[in-house]
Amino acid sequence: MATGEIVDILLLITHIHWDHVQGFPFFDPIFNPSTRIDVDGFPAAMTGLQAIFDNKMGDGFFPVSFQDLKARIQYLGDLSHHPVAIDNARIDAIPLNHPQGAFGYRFQEGKKTLVFITDNELAKNAPVGKRPNDYVMFCNDADILIHDAQFTPEEIDRHRGWGHSDCASALNLAVEAHAKRLILFHHAPARKDEDVDAIIARCNHLAEANNHDIIIEAAKEGSDFTL
Repeated sequence: MATGEIVDILLLITHIHWDHVQGFPFFDPIFNPSTRIDVDGFPAAMTGLQAIFDNKMGDGFFPVSFQDLKARIQYLGDLSHHPVAIDNARIDAIPLNHPQGAFGYRFQEGKKTLVFITDNELAKNAPVGKRPNDYVMFCNDADILIHDAQFTPEEIDRHRGWGHSDCASALNLAVEAHAKRLILFHHAPARKDEDVDAIIARCNHLAEANNHDIIIEAAKEGSDFTL
């Protein structure tokens, strides 16, 4: 980057939990006065960003406050009201069924679509606008659907109201929405790799038993996708 070059960045935030943005204090552009960062997404997004600085990163030794950052950082709030276009891509948002509130996103460019829904409990008794059929319509014909699947069907009844889904419900959503590829996300922290593999095998068995042609995978660090 040349000296004095303006760098524009759009940062989308799903919700305000600090662990979703804990790497932000180590993002080099925030210390560059030539950087402009537009924040959009869940309405309390700026609260989440500021909190990781105000809380001193949990140890009391992080040396920079949010107010001291050199970049120009502002919250837009556009996605709360309407889709946002960036070049040829359209971004839509949907409120998620999570106690703290959250947004899911649909990214579409041309005929290709990726939907990212984290921290979302698929429940028939959810508030209007956050019921399974609402997400079916939002995810319709997605090439890739990345969805919360923290629990198994046996675990979900003990965790109702936590704001997370079970793998079978996520699969059912993907099938009803005619998604081509499902990536299960938000693995329970205690799960080992073999546990996640077993969940994927279980979902593949369910799909095959019902003659559903869908690719099912587990989200993993370092993944990238070409649509």
